[in-house]
Order: sequence, then C-alpha cells, then structure tokens
Amino acid sequence: MTEPTITCVLYTRQQIKTTVEKLASEITRDYAGKNPLLVGILKGSFMFMADLIRHLNFPLEIEFVRISSYGRNKQSSGKIAVVQGIHTRIKDRHVLVVEDIVDSGLSVNYVLTSLRHKKPASLKVCCLLDKPSRRQMSVPIDYTGLSVPDKFLVGYGLDWSEQYRYLPDICYLEDKKT
Repeated sequence: MTEPTITCVLYTRQQIKTTVEKLASEITRDYAGKNPLLVGILKGSFMFMADLIRHLNFPLEIEFVRISSYGRNKQSSGKIAVVQGIHTRIKDRHVLVVEDIVDSGLSVNYVLTSLRHKKPASLKVCCLLDKPSRRQMSVPIDYTGLSVPDKFLVGYGLDWSEQYRYLPDICYLEDKKT
C-alpha cells in the first residue's frame, strides 16, 4: 500500500469552529433541561465532541463506544468490531450519538441498533461531516455540520492508519504519484 499525501485543506479550523457552534446552538435548543447522555464514537469523534461540549451550557453526561471498521484501509471493511462498549444505564435517557463523519452509515447504524435495545427515551445522531455519496445504509442524522465530497478525510481527529489526527483543519488525502 502506498503512503498517501495530504493535498488540500477542505475546511479550515475557523469553518469547523463556526459549524460546531451552530450545532451546539441547535442541540442546546433541543436538550436544555433534559440531562442527555452524549455517546461519542471513538476514536475520530474525540476532538469534535470535546469542542461541542464546551459550547453546551447545561448538565449532560458523556460516554464513549469504540468500534473499528477501517484498519489501515481508506474504505470500510463493512465488518464492525466493538473494541469498547457502553456501560452507562441508557433506559429512559435522552441519548445523542456524536460522530465525526457518517460515511457508509454502517458504524452509526450498528451503534444505533445496539442502543435502541437499551430503550432510551430518545435517540438522535449529531455528525460533524456527512458523506452521502458513500452511504450503504440509510441512517437518520438529526444534526449535520458539513457535507463533504467523496474523498478520504483526515485532521481534526480523523485519521488514516492513526496518522494525521493532530491536524487542526480537515484535509483530504490522495495517493502519491510514483
């Protein structure tokens, strides 16, 4: 497999900040006074979720689920592996799943299906990035930040083989020309 290279900034840190603030405003409108449980899908959502929570000014709890479907590839294998599950009681709670990017929809669908079995009062999804061109499974997205093209994205928590998460902007990768 050839090492990809960063080719372009797709969204700057300022565009990301503005988007996170907009999403936080919508979530505040809908969840203030409900003490929701925010469930971040690791590892990619950690930066987004941290920034989002900084803009929410009401009581909430957080939990994380860690799943894997990419490995070192630039597209999902289609097989979801749970690396870390949720241990917080969900029944009758308002739950908001926080995801960095909805691509194929397989990962979010897997998490939603497992959470529905725990009978939450409500269950919604917030994603920073939506890539509808890659969707294999329809999933409800209640709060959407930015729509993105069919490119492999890195930065702001998103990675390729654990690389590039540190980038403050959202960039895309292309294969190096040899």
